[in-house]
Amino acid sequence: MNTSPRSNLVWFDTEYTTLELEQAKLIQVAMVVTDMDGRRLAPPDQDLVTAVRIPADFPVSDFVSGECPELVRAARSDAAPEVEAVDRMLADRLDAIVGPTAEKPKNRPMLAGNTIHADWWFARTLLPTFMSRLYYRHLDVSSLKILWQDAKLGPEFDKENPAMILDYLPGYTLPPGTKKHDALYDVLCSIAELNYYRRNFLKVPNG
Repeated sequence: MNTSPRSNLVWFDTEYTTLELEQAKLIQVAMVVTDMDGRRLAPPDQDLVTAVRIPADFPVSDFVSGECPELVRAARSDAAPEVEAVDRMLADRLDAIVGPTAEKPKNRPMLAGNTIHADWWFARTLLPTFMSRLYYRHLDVSSLKILWQDAKLGPEFDKENPAMILDYLPGYTLPPGTKKHDALYDVLCSIAELNYYRRNFLKVPNG
C-alpha cells in the first residue's frame, strides 16, 4: 500500500553574501507554492520575492558582487525589509495560500528546491516563524540531478536556457529581467528541472 503523503511544496530559494554560511547574511528570498505535481496553488502575483536588508558596510563576496550587483544595492537600501519582517511576510503569505498550520507535522507543506539544505540552514536560523509552518522533510531536486548525471542518461538540465525552462514549465512565464542568481528565477528553474526528470527519468511503466 502506498502511504506516501501528497504534500504541497514550498519552493524556496535564497541569495546570500558569501558561501561561508556561518558568516553570511541573506540578501534575497523567493517562494512559490505548488501541489506535488508542480501546479500553482495561487496566481503568480502571490509569489513572494524580496530583497533582505543588510548593513551598508557589510562585506559581500567578490562573486556575489560581480554576479548580482543590482541585488546587492537593493539589499543595502533602506527600502529593503529587515530579516524579521521577511520571516513574517513568508509565514503570512504561506498561511494565505495553504491555510492555518496543520496540527500534525506530516500534513504541513514541504520545503523544495535545489541544494535545499543551504536554504533550510538560513530558514532554520533566521526565519523561525516561516519554518514553524513546514514539514521536517525536504524535496531536493539536486539528489535527482546527481543520479541523472551519474547514469549519463542524457543532457543536463540547462537553467540558463529560457526556452528549455519554459518547455518544462507549462502554464508558467519567467518574470521580465530575471536571470540566474535571482531567487525567483532559481525557484522556477527548480520546478522546471523536477519536471525534466519526471519526463525523462522517473518514468512509470504502463500498467
